[in-house]
Amino acid sequence: MTIEISELGSPGDARGLNFSLPSRALDFLGRVVDVHFASAAPEAVRGNHFHLRKRRAIIVFPGPAWSLHWDEGENTAVRHRVFDGRGAVMVLVPPGSAHAVRNDGATPLSIVACSSELYDATQVVGRRVV
Repeated sequence: MTIEISELGSPGDARGLNFSLPSRALDFLGRVVDVHFASAAPEAVRGNHFHLRKRRAIIVFPGPAWSLHWDEGENTAVRHRVFDGRGAVMVLVPPGSAHAVRNDGATPLSIVACSSELYDATQVVGRRVV
């Protein structure tokens, strides 16, 4: 299973952002039992790990430029993709794929991650991809 990236655009109106978790994420997760909100300071990296069992849908909100770094399992090539921050992006991360989000901009980056399992430190393994 590979990481899946979907650009969500800039849903909302003059009042601001407003969107639901896409049905593709709900199908991928099977169930949502944990929601994690985070920000990344300029030049900061969130991630550099993989989960043994957990599936994750990561939503990166519009804001500064940022980049996604990932692999598709141990001994696979590290890949990356750069985003200009103009729209929201959803990343579906299967178990075993190391992933990291790096804020390449000058202002904080907002992220929310929905997971199929509760957080368990024994199920998170560090592996640098950026």
